[in-house]
Amino acid sequence: MPEPTRAPEIRTTAGSVRGRTVDGMAVFRGMPFARPPVGALHLAPPVPALPWDGVREAVSFGPTPPQSLGLGFGSGPENTGDSDEWLTVNVWSPDPAATARLPVMVWIYGGAYLVGSAEGPTYDGAALARRGAVVVTFNHRVGAEGYGHFEGAVPNRALLDQVAALEWVRDNIAAFGGDPDRVTVFGESAGAGAIAALLAMPRAAGLFRRAVAQSVPGSVFGPALAADVGASVAAELGLPPTLAALAPVAPKALRDAADAVLGGITGRGARWGQIAHAHLPFSPVVDGEVLPRSPWEALRAGQGRDVELITGHNRDEAKLFTVMSGRSGRVTQEEADAVLSRFAPGSGGAAAYRAAHPDADPTTLQDLVMSDWLFRMPSLRLAEAHTAGGGTSYLYELAWPAPAFGGALGACHGLDVPLVFGNLIGGIATLALGEEPPAEAWAVSEAMGRAWHAFAEHGDPGWAPCRTGERLTRVFAAEPHTVPYPQEVSRRIWAEHDFTALELNADVDPVASS
Repeated sequence: MPEPTRAPEIRTTAGSVRGRTVDGMAVFRGMPFARPPVGALHLAPPVPALPWDGVREAVSFGPTPPQSLGLGFGSGPENTGDSDEWLTVNVWSPDPAATARLPVMVWIYGGAYLVGSAEGPTYDGAALARRGAVVVTFNHRVGAEGYGHFEGAVPNRALLDQVAALEWVRDNIAAFGGDPDRVTVFGESAGAGAIAALLAMPRAAGLFRRAVAQSVPGSVFGPALAADVGASVAAELGLPPTLAALAPVAPKALRDAADAVLGGITGRGARWGQIAHAHLPFSPVVDGEVLPRSPWEALRAGQGRDVELITGHNRDEAKLFTVMSGRSGRVTQEEADAVLSRFAPGSGGAAAYRAAHPDADPTTLQDLVMSDWLFRMPSLRLAEAHTAGGGTSYLYELAWPAPAFGGALGACHGLDVPLVFGNLIGGIATLALGEEPPAEAWAVSEAMGRAWHAFAEHGDPGWAPCRTGERLTRVFAAEPHTVPYPQEVSRRIWAEHDFTALELNADVDPVASS
């Protein structure tokens, strides 16, 4: 009878942990990188985890932070347990020896800045780690806990959680077989927006060498807008928007108050502008301290120029939301006109979309402008800003269409995540690919996973970097290829638009707009 595999043990800076060996992979789950942000630490920046004696079992994911329940199909898992130890980290290592010095890939999840958890089949790091990397995932605060802007509270606590997790990686990952000098952060949607912010944050400098930002959102808030959202959340509780008043509030009660604001957010469009119509009550805040400038401004000025960057988007980002809301093919011309007036750039943007797409039906027009405003143009412009500031950026587009829903999803938002991780069964993968993913899905997944790992390993994903005026782009399709930027029509429409902090329309009375 074969001898059972010994459970791997690692000594971290806080204490020893015991993981499990699963199919030859050393896996450690639920290791705290910071203390529970509750009680005296509620709405405070992260504080390093307390040390422990003995060996801590690291076999289960940590509990999720409070999750919005107001997103419908996009809502996150509810934490029904008693533990408030939200801030935990997970590691997959093919060779947990201090001499291995493997590249490290640290995932930051998305979720509209409202939901997110490292748990689940989509973010399992085993397949990616088998390429020859140590893969790290972690939980961080979201919603009002992470991004709520309140008087007296340190802003951007979610971003500071991410910095704390990266500091844990710096201090501990060598013991798991990783190279702390070859850390790549990668993330999608809100995770990519967080990475863009980390690139612009002095506090994050030196914590990662490379970054992959998949579908970067264009929303960052100015402090007045963020404070107004925070005041609306506090008003739902009958409290002033201050740390002193809100810190004693139970986290789930704070979450429920934020969900109440989310439920009525479109009525605040006159005061909050685009974020109200896009249902985005939280985002990183350009507070002048934690995040001094918007990512696009900071990168253009040379911040983060020493970090190599891959950024890009999916061809049909917004189709996910249109299909899942049951609106595909049902958008009226009046609705499309309203979306164009709100989200197309400048005074001539709406007319430019109509002129460029004269045969487009209302659903297609809506999806085009929302794909561009939400993700496509912010991602392109991040690469351009990084290049202008002296950095090295690589552009990509996922163009391979998901087969589910009769192909209606196209290359939709989120499709890239299971493809990069190599997890094509369960979660969003099953939604988009069906119970039996086609051979082409596995081929595209292999191409993306191989490119991301190569980039983490030595900085070259396999195609030429973006240059001003050239913008070569790797297109992941059934046959991957490299071409000039494929969304040139949209690029030209948005050429004069600057992605900066979104501002409050203070001339509109808050009562009248609620």
